[in-house]
Amino acid sequence: MEENKMFELVSIGKYQLKNRIALAPMTRGRAGTERVPNDLMAEYYLQRASAGLLITEATVVSEQGVGWVDSPGIYTQEMVEGWRKVTDKVKPTGTPVFLQLWHCGRASHSDFHDGNKPVSASAVKLNGEHISTPLGNKPYETPHALTVSEIKATVDDYRQAAENAKAAGFSGIEVHGANGYLINQFLDATTNHREDQYGGSFENRFRFFREVLEAVLEVWPAEQVGARISPNGVFNDMGCDDYRELYLYVTKEINKLKLGYLHIMDGLAFGFHEKGTPMTLAEFRPLFQGVIIGNCGYTKETAEERIAEGTADIIAIGRPFITNPDLPERYRKDWPLNAADDMSLWYTSGPEGYTDYAPYKA
Repeated sequence: MEENKMFELVSIGKYQLKNRIALAPMTRGRAGTERVPNDLMAEYYLQRASAGLLITEATVVSEQGVGWVDSPGIYTQEMVEGWRKVTDKVKPTGTPVFLQLWHCGRASHSDFHDGNKPVSASAVKLNGEHISTPLGNKPYETPHALTVSEIKATVDDYRQAAENAKAAGFSGIEVHGANGYLINQFLDATTNHREDQYGGSFENRFRFFREVLEAVLEVWPAEQVGARISPNGVFNDMGCDDYRELYLYVTKEINKLKLGYLHIMDGLAFGFHEKGTPMTLAEFRPLFQGVIIGNCGYTKETAEERIAEGTADIIAIGRPFITNPDLPERYRKDWPLNAADDMSLWYTSGPEGYTDYAPYKA
């Protein structure tokens, strides 16, 4: 049998990966009300360390960034020590672990913030059914538009989170600029109606993202930093008319920073805003000289196609990795996969639906 292209070696900076499969960042809600990573989470990541790269679930950089029940943070010493349990557990496997830095922005609720409204680029409400808060399901609220001084403070939160990630023993970090969260809210004209230096032109809409990246690059070497974008995404009520020109501009600017990788949500598993044709990895490949990670709805077959044609270097796999902790081995040996369509236990508090999926027995 011909060797799957996903098992050819690839490097991100100083790290040589054992395969081209990444664990996609997926919020799982196991950190508890204090948002401190724990032994259960360490076991979860260890089980999936046969991936070439582990990208953690989205991790909030500050209290202001919170917007999901029981998601982890990286803004206190206790959180740093909790994440150290994860990195210490995974380190003997040789698999690098990158921490994804997150700020929910308007995809949050005042229930998370002692009655204070969530924040965003502009006071544009998210049109959605409801948000799950510590006090139950609530309607979305119109956010507070960040002032320039508040933006600068938020950039500092990312810088501190990057320092905390280093203290926690991570191999690198990924800045989450996708899926309708705060950085994405500055990028897209749908949510950015500003008339100052952070709004209007592509340069201005990218300014916050650039400042965040420059801040974390004061802490980490560029090859140990990744960035994530979602040019086709509608998740969290996103999608702007000038998406194609915007994301080609964003990619060119990120390339100038010489980051280790660009993580592109090119798949359509979360839908597409239908304001034109979806963007593909082939459009981004000539514009970014580092590693490109494709993501969103990939199967073994489509992942291998993107890698074989050279438009992606790595493919991040999400939901199938939840129910198949030994996913790379199953891909390599063509073993069947457990179904990943029962979401009832994905965001609960215990090991069930989290660490209780057994590896395949041939």
